[in-house]
This record gives sequence, structure tokens and C-alpha cells, in this order.
Amino acid sequence: MAYDFDTPIDRRGTHALKYEKYENTDILPMWVADMDFSAPPEVLEALQKAVSHGVLGYTNVPAELNTVVQERLHRLYDWDVETDWLVWIPGVVSGLNACCRALVPEGKAMVTTTPIYPPFLSVADEFDRELIQIPMVQEGQRAVLDYPALEAAFKKGVSLLLFCSPYNPCGTLFTREELERLVELCARYEVRICSDEIHSDFILSDRPHIPTGAVSPDAADRSVTLMAPSKTFNIPGLSCSFAVIPNPESRRRFKAVLKGLVPDVNSLGYFGALAAYSKGDAWLEELIAYLSRNRDRVVERINQMPGLKLNPIESTFLAWIDARETGLEDPVAFFEAAGVGLSDGKYFGNPGFIRLNYGCPFSVLEQGLDRMAAALAEKKDVSI
Repeated sequence: MAYDFDTPIDRRGTHALKYEKYENTDILPMWVADMDFSAPPEVLEALQKAVSHGVLGYTNVPAELNTVVQERLHRLYDWDVETDWLVWIPGVVSGLNACCRALVPEGKAMVTTTPIYPPFLSVADEFDRELIQIPMVQEGQRAVLDYPALEAAFKKGVSLLLFCSPYNPCGTLFTREELERLVELCARYEVRICSDEIHSDFILSDRPHIPTGAVSPDAADRSVTLMAPSKTFNIPGLSCSFAVIPNPESRRRFKAVLKGLVPDVNSLGYFGALAAYSKGDAWLEELIAYLSRNRDRVVERINQMPGLKLNPIESTFLAWIDARETGLEDPVAFFEAAGVGLSDGKYFGNPGFIRLNYGCPFSVLEQGLDRMAAALAEKKDVSI
């Protein structure tokens, strides 16, 4: 490999959220979706150039950044996006909340599925709208949408579906047929779609990702698609994301909610995104190969551990592990005691599950899996 993903990087003392949670312990942080790899050298070079200039002032969206994104969406998905459709924002979470406030009028409800990335579940906080939660269903070894349950919810007066594709945390990569069925259902009940597609570059399957807004002209008109280079190139600290909003009225409302409350993307965010999208493909190709190896190892070893189950992972760098058969009252506390820090499924709407981030050097991953296996092997009627 031309790029080094094997060498662990010491992140202690950098105020990293992922590591400060377990400061002064021997616990391996494998929880929040923040990879432990250096950003592409091409991105670091662009950032160093910007800093060395010496002036970090207010910065407009570089025209070439819009062009690079448009070319990328066309090349990857055959999706032709107009410049006006692009709205740059400092984060997908702020975009998710802006969508709710822009597109859900009083008296209407929102729908999302569970388990889901926790900010989906908190959008109703301090916002006087009902959030209906529809559990995903198991079909074979995939977590899939429950279309009859979604339709029953839509009939109650739903304005917006909060969707995640590829799916965090289950790792589901939706097929074109699944997306078409979803869009048709939304069209039937006049439901708009906010689609979080921040993990769209992490495809660990032979099938491609299909943006929800690219399924059909109607899908484009009723959707707000949220994307970012942040997860892909491990630059979330630069706070740079974008929304694709083809519908002019939806776009106007979205911008109105942002105005005066949500700051513009900072200069380093723009420059980092431009370098990532224009020069980072070789790095990304090697990253996906590395993550695929990690994924295979996680699936193999987790399914050998007593009481744990893990579906095949089609996308993301996150493993959604069913720990209910372990008999543990608190599996997160149990594995923390064994030296592994994981995300708690209860915050995703699914108690009894844990989420493991395998976006780390293979040696670190093996160490974490070894600790988990040893803890379960030694467990005797443990209740934590």
C-alpha cells in the first residue's frame, strides 16, 4: 500500500473526544464514528498551505469545490446536480435538524427508523413535533425497512421521513428496488425525505450506493440529501458538509432556518474538502480495501464469541452487534471492564446491542477483539 493504515497514532493529549472519554485508563476507544487514521497527505498539505498563508478570514464557497462535487456525483452515481442545489453547512447533524424545522409544519409528525444514529432521535427535543419510530426488521441476515409499518405511520399525517443510507448502525446498503419502493410510498402520502448519506463512500459490497435523490425526478424533488467528506477522509473536526436540495421552496426554507443561527463553513473546512474530493481517491481506494479486511475479521471473530451475533456488513466502518444472548444487563460496562469501549445500543433505540468502530489499525482491532473474547470466555453468570 502507498498509504500507511497500520501504524497506530497516539491521539492522547489532543483533546480527542474519542480518547478523552477513557482518559487515564487502558480502555481501547472503539465507540464514536471517528477513525484512527491520518487524513490523506494531500489534504494535510492543502491545510498546511492555507495556514502558512497566515490569514484565516471569512471564506466563500470555492467555485471549484462545487464543480468537484458535481463531477463526483455524476461519476459515481450518474446524478446531475445543479450548483444552486448545493448548500454548504458545518455538519450533517445541523442539516438534519434544519430539515425538520424547515419541512415539518405544526400539526404534522416526523418518522424515523430504529436503531438509528442518536441525533435522529433527539431532533424532537425542544421542537414541538411528534417523532414516530419504526423498528427495522430482520430479513435473512439484513436489517431492512418495514414498509407496512411505515405506511401505517404515514397515514397519521407525517410530513418528513428521516432516513439513513447507507444505514448507521446496521450497515445495510439499500438496493434500487428498496429505494424505489420507499420513494413511491413517500410520494403516495406526500412525505418528504431527509436522507443522511454521510457513509456513502464506505461501500464494502459489490453493489454500488444509490443516493435517494437520484432514484427518480420525484425522489429528487421531495428529498434533501446530506453528504460530507468528514467521515470518508477522517476530517470531521473541519466541520464541512453539504446538502443537495433540488426543490427551490425546500431549499429556501432550509436556508431560512440556518440564517443567523448556523455558521458558515470555515476556511480550512472548504480547503480540506476541496483537496479531499479532488486528490483523495487513491487514498480512499486503499482505505476501503483496509476496512474490508478489518470488516471480515470482525464478522469472523464476533460470530465465534458466545452470545454475540453480527450480520454481514455491507457498508460503513461500524459493526452492530447483538449482545442480548450473553445475558449481560449492561454489555457496554462489561466490555469496558475488559478494556474495550463500545457504543451503547440504547442510545440508538436498541438496548442489548453494542456498536464497534473498526476504523483503526488491524493490530489495535485484534487487541480489542482478543479482550472481548477473553472476557466472554471467563464470564460466569455475570450481571453488570
